[in-house]
Amino acid sequence: MDDRRVAAVLSSAVAIIDPVLDLLAERDPIGLKGRTFRESSDEDSKLDNVIDFLAKAFDTTDFPGTAGWEKLDSDARSQWWVNRIGALNTVAVAFPGVFGILVNRLPLQDLLGFANQAMVLVAVARESGVTDRETHVALLGSVLCKRDLTSIADSAPEKKEQSPTSGPFALLRGMWRIANVLRDVAGELEKRPHPRGFYRVIGAIPLIGGVAGYLGERGALSRAAKQGRKWLAAHHRDSASVDKDLRR
Repeated sequence: MDDRRVAAVLSSAVAIIDPVLDLLAERDPIGLKGRTFRESSDEDSKLDNVIDFLAKAFDTTDFPGTAGWEKLDSDARSQWWVNRIGALNTVAVAFPGVFGILVNRLPLQDLLGFANQAMVLVAVARESGVTDRETHVALLGSVLCKRDLTSIADSAPEKKEQSPTSGPFALLRGMWRIANVLRDVAGELEKRPHPRGFYRVIGAIPLIGGVAGYLGERGALSRAAKQGRKWLAAHHRDSASVDKDLRR
């Protein structure tokens, strides 16, 4: 497939990913994020105490916009997207595995796996200070498609950022929309980091295939994130957080 076609599809995917990540980071529909910065007082009502308790529990997740998030450095924030959001999305990626080899023959798992890795890679890049779409496209092209798109990513058609649907399932809806866009580059799906051979064999067994798929996809996601950091370190030497993370 022509590099320009791949770059155009990846640009469309990034146009979906960026606003979804913005939504997760910025929205606070019931005010819990803001509440994590509040100090309790003796004049608080019982309702205040209940809300503060919920806010403190939410703060333990270090979700973007909370007091816990503000205490994290850029390395920890990057890893948060891998460990928390990536892990959540991986449930959807691995779910078809409960049906065993019959569903594994379909491209659904690869589509969702590619979309999940793409979302996490863009999040890691953003936390490393890399925010332009051209670099995101080149990053995805290198890690997920094994293509060097650095010279043509800036010529990919500029897609208008699509406003994500709000609600508790916005993240999964976003991943599904990304997967639909990626159908146009189905031939590239096999190039992304995949679960190790052991997990792929076990994944062909009905029922336990879902568990094996989850563990395998989590490992594949971690490898994709590591490759992404290496790429960012090589192409953006000014990103101190990336270099620091690689020296660990």
